[in-house]
Amino acid sequence: MAERTLRGARLGGQSFEDERGIEFAARQQVGYRCTHGHDFEITMSVEADVPAVWECPRCGAEGLSTSGIERVEKAEKPVRTHWDMLLERRSEKELEDILKERLDLLRGGEIGPAHLHRPTKKRSRTTV
Repeated sequence: MAERTLRGARLGGQSFEDERGIEFAARQQVGYRCTHGHDFEITMSVEADVPAVWECPRCGAEGLSTSGIERVEKAEKPVRTHWDMLLERRSEKELEDILKERLDLLRGGEIGPAHLHRPTKKRSRTTV
């Protein structure tokens, strides 16, 4: 069994299969130029959607396509606030009624923190 083991094989992606009978995917070279003037090419599949922007491998700056591919700006959704989501469920009139009801309960001592509803003891001062 020791004769069949592979000795000296490195860790990593080294394959012991040969490339006979393998058909590689069609590729294309896509050129980019970064804001610092570095030109570089990226190898991509012919079927891939080529992005308009790629990170420069030298400086990390944004590189724009030299083949004229335009950047597509995505429409951003407006930020929904808590108030917007609340108005989706209730009208302002309903909210005013609920607020009035809850304030009456709070003022009446039926709801709220216990320390606000404890009867206060008035201390009488005795003179000696």
